[in-house]
Parts: sequence; C-alpha cells; structure tokens
Amino acid sequence: MTPSSNGPTKRTTVRRGKNRAVYDADKVSDILAAGVIAHVGVTTEEGPIVLPMAYGVHDDEIFIHGAVANAMMKAGRSLDVCITITIVDGLVVARTPFHNSMNYRSVVVRGVATAIDEPAEKMTALKVINDHIAPIWDTARAPSESDFKKTLVLAVPLTEVSAKVRGEGPVDEEIDMDGPHWAGVVPLTSTWGTAIEDPNQRGNPETPAAVTSLAGQDAHRTTGRFGV
Repeated sequence: MTPSSNGPTKRTTVRRGKNRAVYDADKVSDILAAGVIAHVGVTTEEGPIVLPMAYGVHDDEIFIHGAVANAMMKAGRSLDVCITITIVDGLVVARTPFHNSMNYRSVVVRGVATAIDEPAEKMTALKVINDHIAPIWDTARAPSESDFKKTLVLAVPLTEVSAKVRGEGPVDEEIDMDGPHWAGVVPLTSTWGTAIEDPNQRGNPETPAAVTSLAGQDAHRTTGRFGV
C-alpha cells in the first residue's frame, strides 16, 4: 500500500496536536492495515451522514462497498468523501479531568469516491475488502450475478491522507505532580475469540483455517494484511 509521500495537503494538515501528526507513508499503511472499521462521511440531499463500513486497501486506493440502493453510497459516487479509521489503545487518566485523554492511532482520508464498474476490477476490490482481516473469500461461495449487481464498490485514492497518533502517559501540569491524585494509562486490547459455528449448519464442512487461526490474535495486528 502506497499512500502519497508528497506530504500533507491543506485539507489533511493536522493543526491541533500537530506534534502527534504522522505523514510517513509506511506508518499510515500500518494503521490502515491494523484497523477494522472505517467511518465514511458524505453529504447527501438529506444532510451529512457518517456510517461505519468494512474496507480494504490495495496499492494506492482504499475500497468501500455497500448496497446499490444505499443512499450514502449513491451520494458518494463521484463525490468528495471523508474516511476515518480509529484504533483506541488505552485510556489516559490524568491528575485533573482537563488532561484526561486516550492513546490512539487514527487516519483521515479525503478524496473523490469513484465507482468501480469494470467487472474484473470490481471483483478484485470486493475480495480485497473481504480479505482485509483474514483471507476468507476463497473458502466461501463466489458471489452470484445477482449479488454482484446489487453491490456498489467505491474507490478513493490515497493521495490526501494524514494520521494522528498518541501513545504516551498523562501530560499534567507541574503543580499537580506532587499532589494526591493518581495518574496512568489503562491499556485497551482486543482479541478475536474462538469461532462459533452457525447452529443451522448442515453437513459437516470444515472450518476454514483463516477463521480458526484468528482465535487469540490481536484484532489490530498488521501482519498478513494486504495480501491481495
């Protein structure tokens, strides 16, 4: 994955907390690889809306998909959108509530969403989205023609991208350092559990290795992502 390495644009320059800004392409790639959900914002005829969506990244584009009838997806076709990915790594407890915070990794992508209509490219993009967390595409039934027609896939170029990262303890004022109030960080971790078989499962199909191997893994790992 190769986000633009030409530096931030006016729209993606971090102004508040700029000491936590990250523009390095490799570091941005790591966050995108580790994320699970993207929040996609767009302006529709009924006003602005932000929805959580699955996503995938391939080369210099980020893909999202949804139903053709989805109002947000239709509005986002060839329109400016904003995509954000956020990972919370911990709660920062300071000596005063004013300095309470969180440790996090986040990415903001801005750009024009373009529909992928060419069949082969669309199928590849759908596979990228499905395999973002684990390679589960090839162990499932291939999409039918009806499935394919009902799905809209949008691509946004990774040319206007910035990240922001906080990974430190409380930043308190000197006057509070010798006071009686506790300060520190409470880490937040997420791991995948053991797969639970559908109770309506018929026959005895083998659980895909890509599914069973998730158990116990960090949900925000980066190893193995972007393998398509």
